[in-house]
Amino acid sequence: MRYWHATLCGIDCPFLTGPIVARSSIAMQIRVLLFGVLKDMVGQPTERVDVPEGARVGDLLAQYSSRFPQFAAFATSLAVSVNQEYSSMNRVLADGDELGLLPPVSGGLPESVSVPDQILDDEILIVSEPIIPLSAFERTKRPRDGAAVVFEGVVRDNTRGRRTLYLDYEAYEPMALKQMQALASQARKQFAVDGISIIHRVGRLQIGETSVQIVVASAHRAAAFDACRWIIDTLKKTVPIWKKEYFEDGSVWADGEPFPPEIQRPEGIKP
Repeated sequence: MRYWHATLCGIDCPFLTGPIVARSSIAMQIRVLLFGVLKDMVGQPTERVDVPEGARVGDLLAQYSSRFPQFAAFATSLAVSVNQEYSSMNRVLADGDELGLLPPVSGGLPESVSVPDQILDDEILIVSEPIIPLSAFERTKRPRDGAAVVFEGVVRDNTRGRRTLYLDYEAYEPMALKQMQALASQARKQFAVDGISIIHRVGRLQIGETSVQIVVASAHRAAAFDACRWIIDTLKKTVPIWKKEYFEDGSVWADGEPFPPEIQRPEGIKP
């Protein structure tokens, strides 16, 4: 039977499976990373949280639902990572674990996709400086390639009828790089392409600046087009990068598509 910290979770919660007990049961400390709207809600990007031995991921989410009533509205749409890998709610936590609470915007790849020890020829970067047009294109293509496709995501001056002033991007960088590498590896296998470059910028971006650049080189154009489209579509759904939009009358974290079920509810966990 599992127990919880009396001063941190004082209400009934669907993730809890045992009675609340006193502070003496606390045995571990977890580092929690918060991103996007969750960071604003809690008021800080990271904190250390005490949990009892044997606590699971779902228990820690229950704690946040207790501390922040508005958190419960996000709980069913979050993805969760433990030590930079997507996790189920049933995973047992260990002392010193790093747990990421990831709102939908951009977030990772299914756990079935592994990152190889070495990514041959691929360029995977998260940068804070402007992305130079076509520089990655020249680095990625090889004499054996008959096609090279470039995609650039560019900051536009409007969103849903509102004038956009600028954007801020933030990333869970170590995890985002792993997931971008996994995308490149999967694209190589799935589409039989050659070199791949994926560069995403973070920080403040002005109108007209490039937020993401993808280059795919291949012997034939069809594979290059297909792989490039698959990479950007999957990246926007799954890699942990978030966007905050600034307008003349305020700012808001951009709404994202729901995480794929295998990420949000891995191992067949039901809501």
